[in-house]
Amino acid sequence: MEQPSPYSLESLPERARQNLAETQAFFKMLRRKKPKRLDDIAHELHAQAFERIDCLQCANCCRTLGPRVSETDIKRLSKHLKTRPAKLIEQYLRKDEDGDWVFRSMPCPFLLDDNRCSVYEARPKACREYPHTDQKRLLGILAPTLLNRATCPAVFDIVEELKKRQW
Repeated sequence: MEQPSPYSLESLPERARQNLAETQAFFKMLRRKKPKRLDDIAHELHAQAFERIDCLQCANCCRTLGPRVSETDIKRLSKHLKTRPAKLIEQYLRKDEDGDWVFRSMPCPFLLDDNRCSVYEARPKACREYPHTDQKRLLGILAPTLLNRATCPAVFDIVEELKKRQW
């Protein structure tokens, strides 16, 4: 697999910022038109992006994004780590401004030096589903998709390819 994208991770936030207005206008058009094939096309582009992009070469999401950790995630992680939920919370989690559990600090405390996840089988649901571009009803998650373009090269590429289509 190749490096995450034809541009560096360092330039990704700037590239996302530079075409933010264009992408916002595109998303507004998608919301208005509600294309029936949007999910199918996005899923195809998702599959193509991840044929080119190796998350283990990137791990930018694990370095920079703090996923929401649900009570179910806490139970699963606690069981996996063979610790009590209260101990897991004390050691790794904090409440954010919305009252959600998130990791105390980033990068993710479970990210290994080789970009692998030490709790991969028990990772939080938000991590399992990221970057969400293969889920149904992409129209419902355009706001986080807009933000994720600055973090995930695959999301940036998928959105750029969507913009090239005739809608």
